[in-house]
Amino acid sequence: MTTTSPAGRGTWTRRAFWVLADGWTVAGRDLRHWIRQPGPVIIGWVFPVMILLMFAGLFGGAIDMPGGADPATYLDFVLPGMLALAMLFGLETTMIAVNSDAGKGVTDRFRSLPMSGSAVVLGRCVADMLHTVVGLAVLVGAGLALGWRWHNDLGSAGAAFGLLLLLRFAVLWIGVYIGLLARSPEALSPVQILIWPLGFLSNVFVRPESMPGWLGALATWNPLSATAAAARELFGNPGWGGDTWPAQHAVLMAVLWPLVIIAVFLPLSVRAYGALGDR
Repeated sequence: MTTTSPAGRGTWTRRAFWVLADGWTVAGRDLRHWIRQPGPVIIGWVFPVMILLMFAGLFGGAIDMPGGADPATYLDFVLPGMLALAMLFGLETTMIAVNSDAGKGVTDRFRSLPMSGSAVVLGRCVADMLHTVVGLAVLVGAGLALGWRWHNDLGSAGAAFGLLLLLRFAVLWIGVYIGLLARSPEALSPVQILIWPLGFLSNVFVRPESMPGWLGALATWNPLSATAAAARELFGNPGWGGDTWPAQHAVLMAVLWPLVIIAVFLPLSVRAYGALGDR
């Protein structure tokens, strides 16, 4: 005898309702888990603030500002880059959570319930994006407390935050795919190690033109560089500039790169989720 999921019968509207309802149930489980064990969640929010303080306090005076700007404006320069880097750091959170659920059999339990499979992935996305919004607010609050300001209108600032969240949403699907693909938490270690080189191989802290040719090219075309440059432009904060195509079309690249990543890794994540039962 088979059980028909509520999400699998009825009209399209009814199916969509059940996907959303089940997705929120899954997200609520993660939120309750955070409340019971808030330590790792708080550390995830505070860690980017510590990196910001380290660079703003220890290295800020030693870095040549773009265009010979006053070193006192270093915080205006570095914070948009740190916001973009924090979106990349979220990859680790997603990978570990997804892999932990798969390893403990939680994902298999979800698959056995009369609920849409897409609701499980949707719940993970909602939980991670809520986590990101709070973390983004904490980092922005720290920047404002230190003296950072955006200098363009509120609409441009809102667009900058939107591009940051778009990058996080794209990175989220990479995390879901790798988390489902990895057979154990130990298998995630190489990816966790690579996050730092990928983050620093960008324009967040160093001008790409100052790097060796091939490294500079990689940094120029890094999706993180596009979002960091676009955020600086929209906030009205100083940036590196440059005459390369990505540098001159930073906002466009900050939209295109995440869309490409989503188009690649969302279907891969769905396929990996469907293949869990074959392991």
